[in-house]
Amino acid sequence: MQLFHTLRELRAFLDGCAGKRIGFVPTMGNLHAGHCQLVTQAKGRADIVVVSIFVNPLQFGANEDFGSYPRTLQADCDQLRTVGADVVFAPAVDEMYPDFNGQDLMQQVIVQPPHLADILCGASRPGHFAGVATVVTKLFNMVKPDLAVFGKKDYQQLMVIRTMVRQLNFGIEILGVDTMRESSGLAMSSRNSYLTPEQKHQAAQLYAQLQQILTALKHGRRDYITLCQESISSLEKQGWQVDYVDIRSQTDLSDPSPDKTELVILAAAKLGNTRLIDNCEVNL
Repeated sequence: MQLFHTLRELRAFLDGCAGKRIGFVPTMGNLHAGHCQLVTQAKGRADIVVVSIFVNPLQFGANEDFGSYPRTLQADCDQLRTVGADVVFAPAVDEMYPDFNGQDLMQQVIVQPPHLADILCGASRPGHFAGVATVVTKLFNMVKPDLAVFGKKDYQQLMVIRTMVRQLNFGIEILGVDTMRESSGLAMSSRNSYLTPEQKHQAAQLYAQLQQILTALKHGRRDYITLCQESISSLEKQGWQVDYVDIRSQTDLSDPSPDKTELVILAAAKLGNTRLIDNCEVNL
């Protein structure tokens, strides 16, 4: 497995891979079994798999955890080696953003996603998905993959990227992979490391609420707003600070009509200081 820190090194390697199918898994590091599953999926569909590890400053808000986000490059590389990644690309900030001084976004080219990025997580994290779209666009330009693999846990992110790839004519196949979970049902996440053992046990309540809504939908309930409000109230009584619980269309995250059959239940909430997201697809 090769480890590169500069675009020059990466492109020199990839220039020697002409005719091979390139798979790509973008990450921010602090990897877990869910990330490894993305690499495994890419390995089954590509000749060469590139994994990026880059904590992207553009997608963090002013009071978010950019400075404290875990940087675990050696441990990440050890994991990636075991699942057969071919290349790890771990650039510095100035390699990704040559003119970015950490403050003045007016000097930085930003990829602005459509309205899809302004709802749900985008409503409470303004600018987040513009940061995601910008860094993914830059990474696509650097790696030039045929296939890129993303987890469905960040469902809205996956939808933003699919839309961006389609509208900007990237010609890259985007594969969404189902969320891996702890035995409790808790979605695997890099931010789970922030949780205390007690909080980690309690965090499974989020997915349990989504499952309750799923069961209600399968039993015929279509009062979406009431279902979500019941879930929010239950979580708040258990000590959560709820950002949203919502039911949307799988295809474009629009508000679904009562006869819609392909739905996704999405939630974001804070447990202590840790913001967790989760979702559950529903096919009625």
